Amino acid sequence: MVSKNQIKLITGLQQKKYRHANEMFFAEGVKVIGELLASDFELDHLYETENLFPEVPGSKKTTISESDLKKISALSTANNCLAVFKIPTQKKLVEKGLILALDDIRDPGNLGTILRLCDWFGIEQLVCSHETVDLYNPKVVQATMGSISRVGVHYTDLENFMKHTKLPVFGTFMDGKNIYKEKLPDAGIIVMGNEANGISEKIEKTATERLSIPRFGNLKQTESLNVATATAIILSEFRRDS
Repeated sequence: MVSKNQIKLITGLQQKKYRHANEMFFAEGVKVIGELLASDFELDHLYETENLFPEVPGSKKTTISESDLKKISALSTANNCLAVFKIPTQKKLVEKGLILALDDIRDPGNLGTILRLCDWFGIEQLVCSHETVDLYNPKVVQATMGSISRVGVHYTDLENFMKHTKLPVFGTFMDGKNIYKEKLPDAGIIVMGNEANGISEKIEKTATERLSIPRFGNLKQTESLNVATATAIILSEFRRDS
């Protein structure tokens, strides 16, 4: 049985202001919850329709009905489990190796997919502008499929960070150098821009290198690539000779 106060708390966590006020977020589904339980994230409470995680002590979980799960779920079709976790303290950013930076990424699905790409290509640190969608948005958490537990994410004043970094900054632009013809380093910051507007003017000024993914279609009329798709191509090229 889930109480009215629990329902109010969990549904409130769908909003950023309540997530940060309570310093909690939630995840849904066996895959994502399992990954988070195996990580350093601290479980607050687990709600499940059956005994899916026997390793979780009874004091930390509640068996609920499918109808109650629907009341607290953010999914159109509720899963069979939902877990509330505590938001950890943001770790210190270490400027080494390849770092991906996001300038005003607004779509939760894009951020979640980019986190999975970082996990796949061994990018351990992701830097986000304050305008970028919140990491603990339920749609972001769901889209990461557990990669949220393996990639360090840092929200900061991106312009200030770029101005003071000692690493080369690679911006992605339509008029940049052909990425397939460039010799790419194993350390640096790769910047990806907003879905509609690309990299902002203030961040563009901090780029020391301009890269582009060339179009090969005969008409070359495609306006742009989805930012997550572009990120996959760029990270693959940076890792080609690794």
